[in-house]
Amino acid sequence: GESPGWRNGYKQRRIDCAEGRLEIDLPQVRGTEEPFSLELWEALKRRTDVLERLVVEMYAGGLSTRDIEAALCEISQDGSALLSRSSVSRLTEILWEEYEEFQGRDLSGFDIVYLFSDAVYESLRAQAGLKEGILVSWAILSCGAKVLLSMTLGNKESYEDWLSHYRDMVLRGLKPPLTITTDGAPGLTKAAEAMWPKAERIRCWVHKMRNVLDKVPDDVRAILKPWLEAVRDAPDYEAGKMMAQAVIEKFSHDYPSAMKSFSEDLEASLSHLKLPSVHRKNIRTTNLVERSFSEERRRAKVIPRFRGERECLKLVFAVLWRASERWQRVRFTDIERRHFDKYIEMKRKEEEQRKRAESTDLAGSA
Repeated sequence: GESPGWRNGYKQRRIDCAEGRLEIDLPQVRGTEEPFSLELWEALKRRTDVLERLVVEMYAGGLSTRDIEAALCEISQDGSALLSRSSVSRLTEILWEEYEEFQGRDLSGFDIVYLFSDAVYESLRAQAGLKEGILVSWAILSCGAKVLLSMTLGNKESYEDWLSHYRDMVLRGLKPPLTITTDGAPGLTKAAEAMWPKAERIRCWVHKMRNVLDKVPDDVRAILKPWLEAVRDAPDYEAGKMMAQAVIEKFSHDYPSAMKSFSEDLEASLSHLKLPSVHRKNIRTTNLVERSFSEERRRAKVIPRFRGERECLKLVFAVLWRASERWQRVRFTDIERRHFDKYIEMKRKEEEQRKRAESTDLAGSA
């Protein structure tokens, strides 16, 4: 039989889609409880979803809500705003949802080998003159992939802040790493050693060289830097120790402050030399995330101070997550895996020697 109901005129409707604002005449139906359905209308709404996702990516990529509103006015057919600033702001809340999902991920499936931690600081308008620390950890997995693991607030980058950051990852299933690369922040190094005492701690060479070279005159930097690089790039750990001692002996008389800085935590500065040579460039520095931070700081110039922690976190996360998806893999072949096996066996023997020495000391004191 015939479908119930009949058309009774039209009602004008408007829809904002990726192509601009469109005027549509929708048929009005009488004599039926079933509403009129137009396939074209659903298709146009899907295109609006595309527009909304584009807005989120524009925001994460460096445009303020005002910039986005202006850009959408330019591409609309009649110069009207496809989305208002308030609508843009509401749409970017999806970034907060993505951040919360990211922070709740199960980490037990990541077979991590090398762990890295660093912090970035951002200004908040509500705390003029103060900066909010954002603690970030990422890793290189046994398959060679680099993965962003966690981002949390840490106002002072203290031992307690970092320990809480690490505990959260462990509670979500993170396995103990082989190494942890950090800068020289006391709270960070203490927390890393407390959480994973058996992991090899590696001191970031970008921070180390910056600290040392800042303590010599400008004309001496060009002389000292190749010596530091020679230590950093030594063929193995023992050679690195010998070369480091040579640097200290050569420059200590004239530049004691620089050599004191170089000598501090020297063992951690040489730890990368115990690991596969093909990986050393990747694990001796936290520079990977610092490059990503530079992208975030470029974004922060648009909004010099965030309105609050929520806005700060969602935007920093958006930029770092998108940067992490472009990180290149690290090579893991049978050669590197054999090197790992030898390294782990060496650490096992060192632990046995330490325990024997402790037992001997206890027996002697008794």
